[in-house]
Amino acid sequence: MSPHAHPGAPRPGDGDDYQAALAQGLLPIREVARLTGVNAVTLRAWERRYGLIVPQRTAKGHRLYGAEHVAQIQAILTWLDRGVSVSQVKGLLGAEQPVCAETGSQWDAKRQRLLESICSLNERGLDDCLNRELAVYPPDTLCRQLLLPLFEALEARWHAQFGAQAERVFFHSWLRSKLGARLYHNNRQHPGAPLLLVNLSTRPMEPGLWLTAWLASNAGCVVEVFDWPLPPAELALALERIQPRALLLYSSQALSSSHWSRLLAGYACPCLLVGPAVHIQRPQLQQLSDPPHQLNLAQDPLAALRCLADLDLLEQP
Repeated sequence: MSPHAHPGAPRPGDGDDYQAALAQGLLPIREVARLTGVNAVTLRAWERRYGLIVPQRTAKGHRLYGAEHVAQIQAILTWLDRGVSVSQVKGLLGAEQPVCAETGSQWDAKRQRLLESICSLNERGLDDCLNRELAVYPPDTLCRQLLLPLFEALEARWHAQFGAQAERVFFHSWLRSKLGARLYHNNRQHPGAPLLLVNLSTRPMEPGLWLTAWLASNAGCVVEVFDWPLPPAELALALERIQPRALLLYSSQALSSSHWSRLLAGYACPCLLVGPAVHIQRPQLQQLSDPPHQLNLAQDPLAALRCLADLDLLEQP
């Protein structure tokens, strides 16, 4: 198999059964992943571990999915977004059952395990905890149910507490390495112009920046991250050289006057401002969302992903 082939792509010699199945409207796993946002690794894990989404197979074992499978995946995502654990979903599919009150506590337990590893500065424990969830949950579900609530809990914990900076540096360093490695791998699989993400905060290793980058990367885009503020003139130089499909500016702080002036001047490519700065300066920023500036605003990584999708910036040319 070519090193550049997509996982789940047909190999030479798959035979007429594969082509006949495609002609009947069945889809290979890579196409189902693109349609639903659930990557192939997660789809396989749902099938092996929980008996969810059992596709047809070709003579050579390649998975093929029908419209009913895609509908089931969408139903699973709906349950996951309500806080139901993936282990409970099979019993709920196709049944008019209310969500159990205890299901939210399962996410609480997952967050608590992550929190305990962070508090003890236990990198291996932290890695193992997140790897288990990455194997069975789509990125946006993990972001909504696990990681963003975890960030909130950590910020509350770190307020004026001894040891907070050690925990903060440990966790943010680990998160950047973890998600950065996944970006590196994904970038080798995707074609096209990149999304350029730039950290405008004075603090490096902003977790919201890396979550935004990770979500966009899993949606099929090449992503380049500048995790350090750039002077406006050098940011313009980077844009000229990289020629990104869009610029995402992340800031957890109010924007400096120099960057504010640059936003007023506008950029040659679509521009999206992400992070708490959107809430802090919303009245002023709202004026820039209209022509000629047309600045797009998103307060968190999930909102940023929705905005990119609405602007058709996640589709490869």
